[in-house]
Amino acid sequence: MRIAIVSDAWEPQVNGVVNTIKNTRHSLLELGHDVLLVTPDNCRTFACPTYPEIRLAYQPYAKVAASLDGFVPDCIHIATEGPMGLAARRYCLNRGLHFTSAYHTRFPEYLRSRSRIPLALSYCWLRWFHGPSKAVMVATPRMQDALQQRGFTNLSLWGRGVDTTHFAPREREQSCIERPLHLYVGRLAVEKNVDAFLQLDVPGSKWVIGDGPLREALEQRYPAVHFLGAKPNNELAPYYSCADVFVFPSRTDTFGLVLIEAMACGVPVAAYPVEGPIDVVAQGRSGMLDDDLGRACQQALALDRVEVRQCALAYSWEAATRQFLHHLHPVRHAGAPQEHGLPEVVGI
Repeated sequence: MRIAIVSDAWEPQVNGVVNTIKNTRHSLLELGHDVLLVTPDNCRTFACPTYPEIRLAYQPYAKVAASLDGFVPDCIHIATEGPMGLAARRYCLNRGLHFTSAYHTRFPEYLRSRSRIPLALSYCWLRWFHGPSKAVMVATPRMQDALQQRGFTNLSLWGRGVDTTHFAPREREQSCIERPLHLYVGRLAVEKNVDAFLQLDVPGSKWVIGDGPLREALEQRYPAVHFLGAKPNNELAPYYSCADVFVFPSRTDTFGLVLIEAMACGVPVAAYPVEGPIDVVAQGRSGMLDDDLGRACQQALALDRVEVRQCALAYSWEAATRQFLHHLHPVRHAGAPQEHGLPEVVGI
């Protein structure tokens, strides 16, 4: 099957959406499918408001249309709601094509934390964006319930996976590390609530891997914390394995791929009992969830790292990708006439 995936999130960005798309593409190819990724590569870009590290495509409709016209996909999946996603949505609606979409990120909550835009307004826009989608894929049952309560329809579950061969326990570096070592991996942005981790009064040391708009301010505010900068996903496993506990302070993530990556390396998780961690972490087995994050860190240290890894083995990219395939819709119903020569719309 010929599958086109359109996304605003792509390299050099380092985040869960990019990792999900890369691993899904790999699994689709392994299963024998032909995959086209339509990303902002070779597009003019501009800095995302409030997040200049992320570049968004400027008027990408021509590229999106040309890419999809040339590929002639059997299925089109729109991964993100940015300019690339908007262009693909318009392309499909102009031609009467079916598509699926995904809800990866809690943009309404992020926008409210950065710009005070009301949640109701953001969710109204997202309902409009996803309204024509034949299946809106979400990562967890709780996220599905939350969006249903917001008026979303055609919701389907699409889980996530981990490469348990790459993310696996390794020999732990012991020298020059003040233990217990508390590790955070992720963006350094207001929605990630990193302050809640860094201000904890816990023994040992704290490492932070990631970059973002708050990095400079956090480095100045917490000089005792070791900031390592962003690392490619394929370099993270040794850092995970080195840690005694993985701390996940976010209260707004829809899943949190880093949770299962850490667990696959045998590292117990400390997090709040909120969407994302509550769907991924097995309480008392692979991590501890507590409204007192410091207490969660302390209790997580006592967990069996072998059992932590066993909990992560339930997640595989092949299983997640088969879910993805099940929810895809053909661009046309069987027997529908082919359309040619429709005018392209300039702009997004």
